[in-house]
Amino acid sequence: MFWNKRVVFAVAAMTVALARADLNVDFEDLTLPDGESAFSGSYPIDGVGGTGQLAVFNSRGVGFRNLSDGDWGFWEGFAYSNMSDTATAGFANQFSAYTGTGFDEGDDIYAVGYVGFSEVPTVVFAEAAEPAGLFVTNTTWTALSMLNGDAFAKKFGGPDRNDPDRLVLTATGRNSDGAATGSADFLLADYTFADNQLDYVVDTWRYFDLSGLGTVKTIEFTMTSTDSGPYGMNTPAYFAIDNLHIVPEPAMALFLGLGAWLLPRRTKHACRTNTLPNSCTRKG
Repeated sequence: MFWNKRVVFAVAAMTVALARADLNVDFEDLTLPDGESAFSGSYPIDGVGGTGQLAVFNSRGVGFRNLSDGDWGFWEGFAYSNMSDTATAGFANQFSAYTGTGFDEGDDIYAVGYVGFSEVPTVVFAEAAEPAGLFVTNTTWTALSMLNGDAFAKKFGGPDRNDPDRLVLTATGRNSDGAATGSADFLLADYTFADNQLDYVVDTWRYFDLSGLGTVKTIEFTMTSTDSGPYGMNTPAYFAIDNLHIVPEPAMALFLGLGAWLLPRRTKHACRTNTLPNSCTRKG
């Protein structure tokens, strides 16, 4: 008994669509109190300090690692926010994206990454997945620090704008064994042009292509700045992300498996209906 050709094509087309459909992690399934606010961890207090508690918050089934400590009042890794202050410089405004909002129109919530001393912002997938890319921008504190300088960090470009400064965000994919699968860089600021008029600090949501990472279980984000000292970066180590697109690996496996299953049946059907003898060879 053979499948009707229309059924075969319909199932194949539906499976291709499933395999190609990506998951958009937009953080809009998360909630925050009314007004502008952010979530940056549970800040447990154990009387020790410096130990912190590693946790994961989830959006669309994808995890984002967060470390927080209530004794010392710090957090690292990922937080999420709806704050829109694009004018206030300094630590008190660490949760605002420099765009003032998320990527999509009416999109209020986005994620903020902070590269700390013991925890880097890490995305965790329940199953192996293929990241396609995400949208990224600076936070207000980081952008204003680079544009104007502050008590800890220099103004990018220096007094005459000729210093070849850069702020680089690096994404590294890792498989289930922790081995690196690939990495990609995104320039959050670039002052290395011969023509100073081309120098820039990112102030819009821009696409960061992650397709070169391959199949991953986690993605780790690190940052490097030309303004660094003995204790690391002087530039605030913050960035904001939104709309992470991934292709779940099981969907692709389903597509490949069904394709292999259909192929011999379609060949049999061709042999059965062909009027010329010995025009194809039956197998199975």
